[in-house]
Amino acid sequence: MAKHYDLGIKGEEIATRYLKDKSYEILERNWRHGKDEIDIIALDGKFLVIVEVKTRSTNFFGEPEEAVTSSKQKFLVRAAEEFILEKNLHFEIRFDIISIIIAENKQTIRHIQDAFYPELYD
Repeated sequence: MAKHYDLGIKGEEIATRYLKDKSYEILERNWRHGKDEIDIIALDGKFLVIVEVKTRSTNFFGEPEEAVTSSKQKFLVRAAEEFILEKNLHFEIRFDIISIIIAENKQTIRHIQDAFYPELYD
């Protein structure tokens, strides 16, 4: 497998463990609807939390969370809507980003709650 793919898998494992340690209830990992994917879906109290995990080996080209573009946000919102409809859920929703840098056996985790708010998309 490609090195960046392996790094992404490792980042998602770290993020899942981090959230569990913070008492989040993990509902789904890598949930798909069509071409859209949500890395982690969790419950945090009254919130359904849609988590995008971005993992890099360096921040030389910018912080990992900067890769969550408006286009990616649109896909996440669309997938979240489908998940909520499919499961018939009634929670407040929050979109978080977990940004991870893994370099030389050292990891830096940044959890950005309410990283963005859904816009009205066509």
